[in-house]
Formats: sequence, structure tokens, C-alpha cells
Amino acid sequence: MTQVAAEAGVSVMSVSYTYGRPERVSPEVRNRVLQAAERLGFAGPDPRARSLRRGRSGTLGVVLGEHLTYAFDDPQATAFLGGIAEVCAAEGLGMTILPTSGSDDDVQRVREASVDAFVVWTTTADDPVLDAIRSARRPAALHQGPQLEGFSLVYVDDEAAAAAVSAITFARSERPLILSFPLDRRRQPGLQDVLDPDTVPYPVTRNRLRGMLATRPDARVLVCSNNDDAEAERLVAEVLDAPHLPDAIAAMGDRIAMGALRAASHRRLSVPEDLALSGWDDSADARQHDLTTVHQDLRDQGRECARAAIAGTPVSVRADWSIERRASTQVAERREGRGVPSEP
Repeated sequence: MTQVAAEAGVSVMSVSYTYGRPERVSPEVRNRVLQAAERLGFAGPDPRARSLRRGRSGTLGVVLGEHLTYAFDDPQATAFLGGIAEVCAAEGLGMTILPTSGSDDDVQRVREASVDAFVVWTTTADDPVLDAIRSARRPAALHQGPQLEGFSLVYVDDEAAAAAVSAITFARSERPLILSFPLDRRRQPGLQDVLDPDTVPYPVTRNRLRGMLATRPDARVLVCSNNDDAEAERLVAEVLDAPHLPDAIAAMGDRIAMGALRAASHRRLSVPEDLALSGWDDSADARQHDLTTVHQDLRDQGRECARAAIAGTPVSVRADWSIERRASTQVAERREGRGVPSEP
């Protein structure tokens, strides 16, 4: 800017006003500055320096807790991000997605992010990313937990919803199975005959396990490493090919429930006569396949997270949920030959 001022024969302040407050300089001075800048190859002040002066970047950061492709592949993540984007658009803010995967680079990526506030996809209380946000002294809203002092929280009562949907799914079951999200950041898949939910670090998984196991303490737990239908299909297929195959599956997400449904179909198991099945999220797939599920509005939860982060004052917002009872758990009616689910 000093070089441009010398080239144009004006003060440095006039150059600054030309780019930042053009109404403060005459058209003649503005033209001289822009022409001098063009001759010198100067494109204008560095926006990063401007952000430092203002103390804000005009951008909201979203810590995804997954690989970047998850934001575009998972319908519920897409809905959640869509809600955040709505608020950012209304407030004139940008949105930066910060994927984290448990690598050493996560903390540095978050700490160096040029954002004014954060929204954090659910994570564990000991996630070092949370300490990085706290040390950066920027407000944050956590989606589904953990609940920590100084952070906003937007959540659904997962434990109550899980108890409600599993009570329907396991009503006539002798061999119940829970199809679970990852337990912790190690994301190790596998079947567990006994599992204490209080030992599970991920808040969503922990609370849904609490509700489901409170309904049926004898349920086995099949853990997926990701919210991925292909992996769920493979894991459920292995269980269905083994002795003691389940007669009811309560899945923690519609996407993995779809994988279970395909595995059952390939083995000619009828849903719900041979296998009762439920999911979570009330997705388009759940509606298409008549799947009993937990309805929640992740787009609205994204909006609430964005508003809380932008406001900067810690709040706790509990979102609504409901049970959509459909044909995949209506065993009695199917056996009576009517072939349709009863009214919810």
C-alpha cells in the first residue's frame, strides 16, 4: 500500500480508503490509486489482515468429526449442514467445514482456522479439538454432546427416544440385536454379547445404548465402524449366517438399517414376520421402505447450532423427536393376514 501511495502521489490513508471506504475519497483520487495499483500488480489489501484488524473473519467453522466426503455422502449430515448454511446466508457469513479424523493435524487445523465461532458435530469429552477451541477463546455449539461448561449444546433426548423405539421393535423378540454406531474414536466394528453403555465415550452411542438396553438388557450389540449401509449389510449378514440369529434389530440410524434390510432380503427373511426392524432419522429411505424409525429434524438442529454459536452466549437447546411406527415392526397385523401396519 505504501508503494501504491507513492506511485499515485497520495497518502497511504487514501489508498486504504479507496479499498475499504471508497466514499471517503474523491473519484479522481480513487482512479489514480486503482491505476497505480494495476501498474504495480497490487490486487488490494490482504483479507486476512483486514480480519485481524476487525477482530472477526465473517466465517463460521463446522468441525465435522468425519472425513470431508461424509458431508456429501450422508443424508443426515447434509441436512444438518444445510441448516447451518441457512443461518450463515441470512447473517451474511461464510461457512468453513473442518474435517477431523483423529490425526495429529486435527488440533492444528482447528486452532489455525480463520473463523469467528464453531459448530461441532458430536464427539467425545476428551477430544483434543475441544481444548483447541477453548484455547482459541471462540464460542462453540456442540451437537448432541458432550455437555461441557462454556459451550452451547443442541441435543435430542436420545436415551428416551431409544427406549421408545426399541420397546416397539423388541416387543415380541426372543433374540434382540442392537445395530450400533461406533463406540469411540477407534471405530472398531464387531459383535458384543455384553456391553456396559457407561463405558462408551461417544455421547450419541452411549445414550442410545442406555435406552435400548434398559428395554432389553439381553440384547446383543453389533457395532459398525461408520454410519455406512454397505458395512452394516456385511456385518448383519455374518450374524444372520451364524447360530442364534436375531429376530429383531433396532438400528441407530436409517442408513445402517437399510444395510440390515438388504442382508435380510438376500437370505429370504421376511420383515417383520422373521425379523422386526427399526431405524433412526426418518429419512426418505425409511419412508420408502415403510421402516419404523425415530423422527428428528437435523436441518433445524443445524440452524439452532449456528444461532447459538453466532450469539456466543452458552445455551442448552433440547430438540423434539417422535416415533414413526410403520410396517417393519407390525408383526401381529401381518400374521393376521391384513398385510398393512396399524395406525401409529
